[in-house]
Amino acid sequence: MQYHGALHKMSTQYGSTVRYTLKVGGDLLLMNALIGREFSATFLGEHICFCGQLVPEVYRQNFCRECFFTKPEASPTIMKPELSKAHLGIAERDLEFEQRLQLQPHFVYLAKTSRIKVGVTRGTQRPYRWMDQGAAEAAVLLEVPNRYLAGEAEVALKDYFTDKTSWQAMLRNDPCDESLENAWHHALEVLPQSLKQYVVDGPEVWSMNYPIAEQLLKIKSLSFKEKGDTFSGKLLGIRGQYLMLENGVFNVRAHHGHRVDLEIR
Repeated sequence: MQYHGALHKMSTQYGSTVRYTLKVGGDLLLMNALIGREFSATFLGEHICFCGQLVPEVYRQNFCRECFFTKPEASPTIMKPELSKAHLGIAERDLEFEQRLQLQPHFVYLAKTSRIKVGVTRGTQRPYRWMDQGAAEAAVLLEVPNRYLAGEAEVALKDYFTDKTSWQAMLRNDPCDESLENAWHHALEVLPQSLKQYVVDGPEVWSMNYPIAEQLLKIKSLSFKEKGDTFSGKLLGIRGQYLMLENGVFNVRAHHGHRVDLEIR
């Protein structure tokens, strides 16, 4: 089977095992059914930017340079919600867009990958955010009415929990002996008093099981940098946005918009 076109971040569906769908150009691939098959992919040297334009290179986060510095979807508040000012009626790049995005319910959560991390996501992104991160477990701590308050809580909790995912340890499935429920109660204890009114009722723990036929012991990153770059190998599993091949792992999200030739045998 051969496919041609731009890669898209894999979509996920929650269930007893996380189900993945990969879009390549106009085709949708049900990835769980393809574990055990041989993959090969070649980069065609072109990118489709967020704006839909064909560009010679991606600047950052799958945006061309112009979009990265002008589009509200690439604004600093996306990565740092504590910078949000939409609740004050202050525009960063596009007030209408920012109010629509930021003035909606957000969750502050704890998730377990190889360790316990704190994170923020919109209310509509549970549990998709956790599956994209490859979390084994996750639980909401706070539900707040806007993005700024979520960022304020995350900043306070970063004194006690990391806000980064160690993707190599996550893909190796390094053990994490910490209890998510114990971490949830500890977070509640150290949370600033002004934010405790937003705490949800008890830790409702979500568990994620990923389609992995064979666990990797060594992690080698596969990536596209120049036209003609290629990789191939048997697909052993999927976790987060990573395709786990016998000879390395490929981050699909990091290559969103890259145009490829993909063959599955």
